[in-house]
Amino acid sequence: MSKQIEIRRVAQGKNSTLSHLYIGGTFCCYLLEDRIRKEKIQGITCIPEGEYGLSLNHWSGMNARYAKRFPKLHEGMVEITEIPSFQLVFIHIGNYHTETAGCPLTGSYWQRLDGDYQVMGSEAAYQYVYPLLVEEIQQGNTRLVVENEVGF
Repeated sequence: MSKQIEIRRVAQGKNSTLSHLYIGGTFCCYLLEDRIRKEKIQGITCIPEGEYGLSLNHWSGMNARYAKRFPKLHEGMVEITEIPSFQLVFIHIGNYHTETAGCPLTGSYWQRLDGDYQVMGSEAAYQYVYPLLVEEIQQGNTRLVVENEVGF
């Protein structure tokens, strides 16, 4: 039986959104995204609520960089697919909303500074959650649910 993979948005900053990533109901890490807007704008907004696909991308430029950075861990970038009019949306390392380019960034903990969220311990969170996501994808669990908590 596959485990549901979810991004739950829990807090909104001026230009940032703080989320939780769950696999099978278990909290795995924090995620940082751009601000929620009614319509997704490339590199400026987070993924809209909904259900999407997950796959391993083996051809993007980011894939080559991560293969070099994590040679024993990396098996392809975890890509969120089926986002209308968008592609190359990856779960990856970063700390600030200015580094997301519309992608969720992993974090071990978060801070709020000047009205915006940031995630810290990003590499450690990525190294923890990446193999869990790869395992789910390889087992055929390729669905991601993205939802905003009450009040968004």
